[in-house]
Amino acid sequence: MPEEHGSGNRARDAAADVLAHPREIEAVAQLVAGCDSVAVLTGAGISTESGLPDYRGTSGMWRNRRFEELASIRAFTEEPVAFWEFYRMRLAHLRDATPNRGHRALAALERAGHTQPVITQNVDGLHSAAGSDPVEVHGSLTRAECLACGLVFSIEEAERRSAGSPEQVPECDCGAPLKPGVVLFGELLPADAVRRASAIVDTCQAMLVCGSTLAVSPVNGLAAQVAMSERPLAIVNMGATELDRLAEVRVAAALGPVLAGVAASLLGADWDHHDTPRR
Repeated sequence: MPEEHGSGNRARDAAADVLAHPREIEAVAQLVAGCDSVAVLTGAGISTESGLPDYRGTSGMWRNRRFEELASIRAFTEEPVAFWEFYRMRLAHLRDATPNRGHRALAALERAGHTQPVITQNVDGLHSAAGSDPVEVHGSLTRAECLACGLVFSIEEAERRSAGSPEQVPECDCGAPLKPGVVLFGELLPADAVRRASAIVDTCQAMLVCGSTLAVSPVNGLAAQVAMSERPLAIVNMGATELDRLAEVRVAAALGPVLAGVAASLLGADWDHHDTPRR
């Protein structure tokens, strides 16, 4: 359900966020304010507050199949029916999802020049919907592509073609099956996104990690690069991460309240007043 409500309520929410996590918010806000260039890296944890499930971890099963098994190039080529059944379920979850306070706060900080464009491992498109200009290193579920001829379609067109197919596997005009525009296990990351992310990390003075366990390579190497070069690393994540020992600031709390509190601290209590999510 969208979080839209009046500016008065949003201002009260911002004040409540600061009161709930004062020390954590102050630590992150000071780090961001003290640097001219702050990189941001996000993972699935920021979107769970929008109601999207995280398919990784011990609960990352779907019909007794692991996420890593189904979201793979092998499953796409060898089990296209099961593959697309799984992705239709993912798309159904995404259909009603809207950006939460965490997405909107990062977009507001980016627009104000406090942070660089978000580098995200997420494929849900919610950073773009919130107003960010994200580097989507794992692609996006907003589109589908043909590996045979290179045509790209909207995900809505792929779903329409899926509904009209006997096996519900969408096909390109050339007859080849369409693939969601995401990086599957067994595929390389898109070169343009990697170059853009690397350029941001090479020149940043600090990094803020939000909602990632930093367990997935090679993206976790971006955060390690910052920490190992003795630049400040701040991590906001409910659970433990692979780089906790290297973090200068470590916050174990829900992302929405913390990031909204940081935005309120740096931009004012009404930071979200004109922040209308777009799709």
